[in-house]
Amino acid sequence: MDQSKIERLLHLVMLMAGKTDYTVEEIADRLRISSRSVYRYIDTLRACRFVIDKRRSNLYKLVKIPGISVDFNKLIYFSEEEAYIINSLISALDGGSSIKANLQKKLSAIYSLTSLAELTVSKECTRNTGILGEAIQGHKTVILRAYESANSDKTSDRIVEPFAFTTNYIDIWAYDLDKNCNRIFKISRIGSVDILDEQWTNESKHCKSTTDCFRMSGDASIPVRMVLTLRAKNLLLEEYPLAAKSLSQSGENWIFKTNVRDLAGVGRFVVSLAGEIRIIDSPQLEQYIREYTERHLIPYITESET
Repeated sequence: MDQSKIERLLHLVMLMAGKTDYTVEEIADRLRISSRSVYRYIDTLRACRFVIDKRRSNLYKLVKIPGISVDFNKLIYFSEEEAYIINSLISALDGGSSIKANLQKKLSAIYSLTSLAELTVSKECTRNTGILGEAIQGHKTVILRAYESANSDKTSDRIVEPFAFTTNYIDIWAYDLDKNCNRIFKISRIGSVDILDEQWTNESKHCKSTTDCFRMSGDASIPVRMVLTLRAKNLLLEEYPLAAKSLSQSGENWIFKTNVRDLAGVGRFVVSLAGEIRIIDSPQLEQYIREYTERHLIPYITESET
């Protein structure tokens, strides 16, 4: 096996061992190989006694490495978004030194979780995150006390089975026992967390959806294409650094083309910069903005005039 294949195999191990779930197609895109080649690499790992769990038809996770080996998760300290920002800083360094090249090469394999202590921003979040982590380890059900829902605009208690953090410990993936579905809960909106004596009873249903550059999750894949002014482009990157992968320059403007999991994230961004953005070839987004305007903005303007 030549060096490039070895590097791809190690990168595959990194992706499959991390907390973020990647489908075979997403792994193939990251490694710039075919999905068929990804399956061949997975077979190679299994032949070497790596234990690989098939979560869905196209989603595999590395759960055990043969023999005495290094815990990969303890070697990875940055989320993909943080890695992208750091890589941008490295790229801004002068010259083309070997140190700069080596830093970028090493950073290219980093896509997992960062230190909990460095990511939490308040005492409440720190405490709640720690309790949720304990519940995940013990497979315990919890009550999210006084959770502030942005959708219903209400505060209520939620009984859930927490099973994974998002890459920046901003959110928690949990199975909602009231709604019987997997959902993301923002840790900053949780008043407090109580661990119950009850063990998980729905572990077979636990499943994380993929996340777009606007940090929205879901199983949908909605095409979005827009023309942005320079100001809109800069604000987009400041708020959502991973959006840079979907940007290309066109004269004085920028073209943003991607697929999103939910229209709420990109919709809020478009509404906030309506005069700086033009939607093209995106009928679903246009309909969302139209309905949002009719529901929220027109009534607000009408009330202001009266």
